Amino acid sequence: MAESEILTFTAEDADEGKRLDLLVSEKCGITRSAASKLIAEGSVTVCGKKAKKSSTASAGCVIETVMPEPEPLDALPENIPVDIVYEDDDLLVVNKPKGMVVHPAAGNYSKTLVNALLYHCSGRLSSINGVIRPGIVHRIDKNTSGLLVVAKTDAAHTGLAAQIKAHSFTREYRAVVCGRFRDTEGTVDAPIGRSMNDRKKMCVTDKNSRNAVTHYSVIEQYEKYSYLKLRLETGRTHQIRVHMAYIGHPVLGDDVYGKPFGGLQGQCLHAGKIGFIHPITGEYLEFVSELPDYFNDVLKKIK
Repeated sequence: MAESEILTFTAEDADEGKRLDLLVSEKCGITRSAASKLIAEGSVTVCGKKAKKSSTASAGCVIETVMPEPEPLDALPENIPVDIVYEDDDLLVVNKPKGMVVHPAAGNYSKTLVNALLYHCSGRLSSINGVIRPGIVHRIDKNTSGLLVVAKTDAAHTGLAAQIKAHSFTREYRAVVCGRFRDTEGTVDAPIGRSMNDRKKMCVTDKNSRNAVTHYSVIEQYEKYSYLKLRLETGRTHQIRVHMAYIGHPVLGDDVYGKPFGGLQGQCLHAGKIGFIHPITGEYLEFVSELPDYFNDVLKKIK
């Protein structure tokens, strides 16, 4: 049986009188019909008491929702072109385009990087992360472009994951962010956890969080924007996007933690360099991805 996740939030003044199924739908990132089903099943409580389908929200009430994890689906191979930067018998390095999801999930069960790699590697990917995320050692967001390493064997996966945990795995990004900086370099050391009010978002918080450290330096500044190089010491979900928004410099085009920009689809963020010790041969490998066209177009627009 799949494990459940418990989401807790407090109704705000603006939520007063709102139908509970609508509020749960908004806060938990699910459809209204799915929220109604959870309420009917007794999976939603208001101030410790099971909610009724006819319930409405009162400001200050604590609402708890038990969210069942979706049953995993087998990822299937698909003949999708993929930019392979490096490959051997144990691993491969991929240059992911902006707009491609890394692995199947709700709303994206096909046309992902995993689907493409299953076809390219004839199914030979590490099994440590299960059938839905084979080979995936670390991820980058759908609208983040750039490099990531994928494990073909469990031994390679284990070795790469250990380097990430020990912070010896190099991950360097380029980003355009809003605003200008007084200091040309700095570090954001702030824990990140899932937002209590919106499960689709992460935030800087002391509750149910993990330490997160991002180092940044300014490459160039413009009238309203800055072009940065960033290095991850840790690798939390949405880390750069959350940290930049936290210090008042959201990544340009980030429609979750900032605001849209022109015709740009999502954030202007590129994983430009990765480096690691090959888990089998012991050789240090480093790879660089040039800025993609969309990123260069943004730089031209803001100069």
